[in-house]
Amino acid sequence: MVIIAFRSSRRGPSSRPLVPRFSLTTLGFLSTFWLLVHTQSTVVLTPKTSPQQQQQQQQQQSSSTPLRASNQTSATPVLTPSLALARTASSPSLKLHTSSSSSLLSSKVQASPSSSRLQPSTLSSSSPHLVFFMVDDQGYQDVGYHGSDIRTPVLDQLAAEGVKLENYYVQPICSPSRSQLMTGRYQIHTGLQHSIIRSRQPLCLPRDAPTLPERLQQAGYATHMVGKWHLGFCRPECLPTGRGFHSFLGSLTGSGDHFTHQSCDGAEACGFDLHDGERPAWELRGNYSTQVYTDRVKQILRSHPPDKPLFLYVALQALHTPLQAPAHLLRRYASLGNGPRSHYAAMLSGVDEAVGEVVRELRARGLYRNSVLVYSSDNGGQPLSGGCNWPLRGGKGSYWEGGVRAVGFVHSPLLKRRGAVSRALVHVSDWYPTLLGLAGVPLEDKHLDGHDVWATISEGKPCPRTEILFNIDPVSRRKGEPAQQRALRTRRGFGIWDTGVRAVLRAGDWKLLTGPMGDGDWFPPPPPPSTHPLPGAPPPPRPHWQGLEKRRDLAAKSVWLFNVTADPYERFDLSDVRPEVVRMLMERIAEYNRTAVPPQNPPDDPLADPQLHGGVWTPWLGREGANSSSSSGGGVKLGGAYRGAVAVRHCKVCRLRALFKRVGYRMQRASLFF
Repeated sequence: MVIIAFRSSRRGPSSRPLVPRFSLTTLGFLSTFWLLVHTQSTVVLTPKTSPQQQQQQQQQQSSSTPLRASNQTSATPVLTPSLALARTASSPSLKLHTSSSSSLLSSKVQASPSSSRLQPSTLSSSSPHLVFFMVDDQGYQDVGYHGSDIRTPVLDQLAAEGVKLENYYVQPICSPSRSQLMTGRYQIHTGLQHSIIRSRQPLCLPRDAPTLPERLQQAGYATHMVGKWHLGFCRPECLPTGRGFHSFLGSLTGSGDHFTHQSCDGAEACGFDLHDGERPAWELRGNYSTQVYTDRVKQILRSHPPDKPLFLYVALQALHTPLQAPAHLLRRYASLGNGPRSHYAAMLSGVDEAVGEVVRELRARGLYRNSVLVYSSDNGGQPLSGGCNWPLRGGKGSYWEGGVRAVGFVHSPLLKRRGAVSRALVHVSDWYPTLLGLAGVPLEDKHLDGHDVWATISEGKPCPRTEILFNIDPVSRRKGEPAQQRALRTRRGFGIWDTGVRAVLRAGDWKLLTGPMGDGDWFPPPPPPSTHPLPGAPPPPRPHWQGLEKRRDLAAKSVWLFNVTADPYERFDLSDVRPEVVRMLMERIAEYNRTAVPPQNPPDDPLADPQLHGGVWTPWLGREGANSSSSSGGGVKLGGAYRGAVAVRHCKVCRLRALFKRVGYRMQRASLFF
């Protein structure tokens, strides 16, 4: 009940009648509070549809099969006791208990609005099935055939029967590697020069760059993605299903808990991040991410017609932190103790088994003989989180070899040579034109930086790639640098290049680095634990590399030059003895810089907070060019056509808290963007 007080007037009969004394703000608050109190605790948002869309939906429903109808009715996540998770005493791994009427991992394909407009062209019956594995944060040494202490029998066998890529490069962090895989363009040509795409950042892969799945879908391929996206999701069209994938199961952010699938951007913004298509997959909470993704891949393969070409992008969340693995995997590496390395090793064993399960399923479904499998890490390993890039210098986040030289191989019955080692220069951007070439899709994009390297890999022919521009990041310049120091860096760049800007170029045997390069240490592998520790035993002998692994560069240094063919470990800086090479490579960097687009690095948007969207990381802006100011139910605001894809679950107090938080965020947002 709402009580409104009236103040009487004592001015006599000629006074105006009694009126309530309250402001419009009070009225709005009271109305909102009444709605919150009298609203059900569960709010399901449905999209607004035009009469034409309603008529089309009715026609589709009348002609759809019972299977399609059952999938549509299960699109809204409902938590029931039958979906409870149990950790059994007999098995330490987590299991999902479901009723017989619902599938654990539905492989039903729902075409996105953008993908439905693509018209497939005629494909040859010999178009191969393409399977791309991208593993997160795997170190260069962390595979059996590089001498690792971690057992990877499946990866070792697949690489031995295929072609190992031993001069293969990626980018030092997640989003840049994935963007170049998807577009075949360097970061300087997509505006993603600086860092990753953060969860609250209103930024995603630019729409003017056609993606690999979009091109393959146009050519008649079935395109599916399972795993980590990390290419932005501020708008619905930025989602994987808006960039060419028929189906998607995975995470949108950069990292998250492998069991609960909670992801945090800082300490203040946390939310659920496991999505099945365009809805949160609440029913899969508690299941280990690698196993969830493997099960979905197997279901896709079981339901896929063999005569239709398939592109399957498997971007596993492992081996990214947090370091988590099921107990049966952790027991294998109990001898390594309970530190990061043992957990990292257990996660890598899970990856090895997952790849093996997928390959066995390809064979069982008759897809293997006409398939090409590519395996790649997205960047170097993180030494502080169990990864090992030894004997390479540096690690994840750096442009030293340990951050950008990756584990990679190709396995396929279609290879003309097998059991080979390729030392040709290959970059992650090369997969875009290479896979399109295998699919018989013409390369219409004139702005590609990648090269078709299939003949190089399969037949050992000369490689068309001779250089790699890793990046030019103008945002990286040290702030507040004195003018005298800046003038010195310009002189060091021969007046051609400002060496205060982070830039890295590999050309032939040479590698040039300028600007702030960060940690350039070497991180040797952890020593094996002693099986028979004896008190008073002498210390182990000093390894031959001790004294080199902690060498530091001068604080003012801003130019490095290495011959990485002769010196792959970047021990000997030649910038002072080969100035003519430095000058030549700086001229090349300056040429690249003239083609760069401005870096896109907007500040975080407070309205992206999952607390404003039912506790889920989800698009918070409307479709570009559409009206995104519509809101619904309890102050929860979602953009455009995506409003109907999310089931928002709130208690009454939570909705009231979110309402006031949203008002405060709007004021904060206005100060940031306006």
